[in-house]
Amino acid sequence: MDNMQQAKYHKGDTDNRNFQLKVVNFEAHENHISHETQGLSNRHLVVRRGKPFKLTLLFHGRPWNPYTDKLLLEASLGSLSARIPVQFPGEWFDPQNWSATFYPKDRRHQSVTIHICSPVQSTVALYDLLVHIETTNHRMSYNVGRFVLLCNPWLKDDPVYMPLDAHLQEYIKSDYGLLYMGTRANICTRPWSFGQYEPGVLEACLMLLQMSPQHKSNSHRDYISRGDPVYLSRVICAMVNSNDDLGVLEGKWQGSYTDGVKPTDWSGSADILHQWASSNCRPVRYGQCWVFASVVCTVMRVLGIPSRVVTVFNAAHDSDANTTIEEYYTSTGEKLNLSNDSIWNFHLWVECWMRRSDLSAEFDGWQAVDPTPQERSAGMFRCGPCPVAAIQRRCLNVLYDTPFLYAAVDADVVRLIVRNGLVVGWTEDSESVGQLICTKSINSDRPENLVQSYKSKKTDRQAGSASRRKMSKRLLSYKEQQSGNILDAITIFSSSSSTERNGAGGMSPSLEVSLNIHGVPLLGETIRMCVTVTNRSSSPRHLVEYVNAQLKEYNNNPQKSFWKTLKEIHIQPYKVLTLYHTISYPMYESILAGDDIVNVAVVIKDMMTKERVLAAEEFSISAAHLTTEIEGGDSIKMKKQHTAKVTFTNRFDKRVLGAVLTVEGFGLLQGKQEARLVLLQPGETIEKKVSIMATSPGTKLLMATLSHNNSSVILARSYLKVSVTAA
Repeated sequence: MDNMQQAKYHKGDTDNRNFQLKVVNFEAHENHISHETQGLSNRHLVVRRGKPFKLTLLFHGRPWNPYTDKLLLEASLGSLSARIPVQFPGEWFDPQNWSATFYPKDRRHQSVTIHICSPVQSTVALYDLLVHIETTNHRMSYNVGRFVLLCNPWLKDDPVYMPLDAHLQEYIKSDYGLLYMGTRANICTRPWSFGQYEPGVLEACLMLLQMSPQHKSNSHRDYISRGDPVYLSRVICAMVNSNDDLGVLEGKWQGSYTDGVKPTDWSGSADILHQWASSNCRPVRYGQCWVFASVVCTVMRVLGIPSRVVTVFNAAHDSDANTTIEEYYTSTGEKLNLSNDSIWNFHLWVECWMRRSDLSAEFDGWQAVDPTPQERSAGMFRCGPCPVAAIQRRCLNVLYDTPFLYAAVDADVVRLIVRNGLVVGWTEDSESVGQLICTKSINSDRPENLVQSYKSKKTDRQAGSASRRKMSKRLLSYKEQQSGNILDAITIFSSSSSTERNGAGGMSPSLEVSLNIHGVPLLGETIRMCVTVTNRSSSPRHLVEYVNAQLKEYNNNPQKSFWKTLKEIHIQPYKVLTLYHTISYPMYESILAGDDIVNVAVVIKDMMTKERVLAAEEFSISAAHLTTEIEGGDSIKMKKQHTAKVTFTNRFDKRVLGAVLTVEGFGLLQGKQEARLVLLQPGETIEKKVSIMATSPGTKLLMATLSHNNSSVILARSYLKVSVTAA
């Protein structure tokens, strides 16, 4: 910003040519360093509430006389304003109100420095600043400029206070993050540029608050409420999705994305916020959970609220609010799309750090905020802020949306095997939902495990009693989906032997099955798995094994099977049998790509007793790896040309035809750099060099992907974290 603002004469009783305010210096450089706001804006002074910032006033004509020339500042916000008398040094002031103190810069008082301090819970907004001067005979007013006031996590009395410097660096100042996706057994790490230091991002975040329904319906009440981080997070959560308002992102989870950007193509928040702000608030197409969460994290960090993106693996979407998820399988192991409930392989939301003045102190700290539009909260698509401590303690009456978020991390899963409209077997799983919850570690790219923060250990007694209480509801739920005879289903279920109950009511099954995937499947390699069958009875068993594999979206039920097998087996009493299966690359080449998720299920049927047992696993396919490096190292200077090199070696058993190598990096490259490959033989290596130049300091991401031409199928990917310093 321009430090020196020419004082604009606003109004006055009489023209006073002998004494005027000529220039106001906002001392932006010094204030930004003092307030930890460097780089947030080149247009406005940006300061934090509860901490003094300074201005220098330069007068024209006679010197300023502090005894006869009264100075009064006014911080204006719409219809609200705070009038701030400028006091002598050492005079008492009320910390609950705005204050200002003057310090002469020269003996003749031609210039004076004013220290201004806002209350610790002031409204977060863009303020107008006016200077009023009253002399013996005259009154003059000047509109001297604008400044932005943010939350202050460095200040103990601020509700967002965070005491440790390392946490402040990670959760406020860092513009670089990692998102964890894929499956629990094969975590895919995706970089994200939060971009809070990119030009225009702060202004877009302030615009988001101004465009909210709360502000448009009652701006006076909205401004008064904006001092509370709980209120701010509710507003921002709703505004990042566009379902109810002029929000930032439109969500889409299936179909064509040709009229927008595919969610997986985004790599940072700045592009999204710029596009929204420059298009008269038209929603940006398209987002999914990680995009919604990452944009919220950017906005919250910009506004001064410590935030981090959190991934819940196997996150439950409990549509009927009974904290139980029902899944349905055929008797041959194919998963069916019969339930309104679902389990997402991964789901991302945000945690924001704040004191909960609306609750007791035990609920201070991290709060879950989920902007992905799933269910309404108080009439709008938003979720939270919900204290993580309330989820962990199962305090379901605590604000906001605790039951939904509790189910997301700790619901029970009931898997029912159905045949001809009847339930012929079932298993209950009280462990898999929320089995891994993580976020980026401080000063590290490794994931930090947050499970203990969200979940207390369930006892077997609690799980068993929950199972018995809910079973009738599950069967009735199934009746609503199927036209089969539910009375027969209940009869078959309740009169079945202890082995058919598969553990119901605390009984041990006589037949057990488990399914394991070997290692982390890599695109182009054979997928290997094993099924372990245990016979706990005193009789030999004649069994049929059904194994089924289906491609699935991370947030939905699987598609039709692309691979299946069946096999008759015999097992002796008290024996364990291991069965091995493989899916070769030619069998899935046309079906699966890098990062795709597969559901595999096995059903073992006893031919004599008709007992059926089920085991299921989901895994993701890892893309191949590209090598990305910068000549001279990955720490570079702003506005200097550097060369980046991307290398790919074809390690597939067959040649690669018609692929596209794409290199991109916001703040490093203008647009995307592409190289089209006609043919790449097995073992052959391709290399692409691109010239990069950083336009702003901070952490930037250089990303490379290799995909099939005219297709979203990813063959290989990589990213490089680039540290940019001022030239």
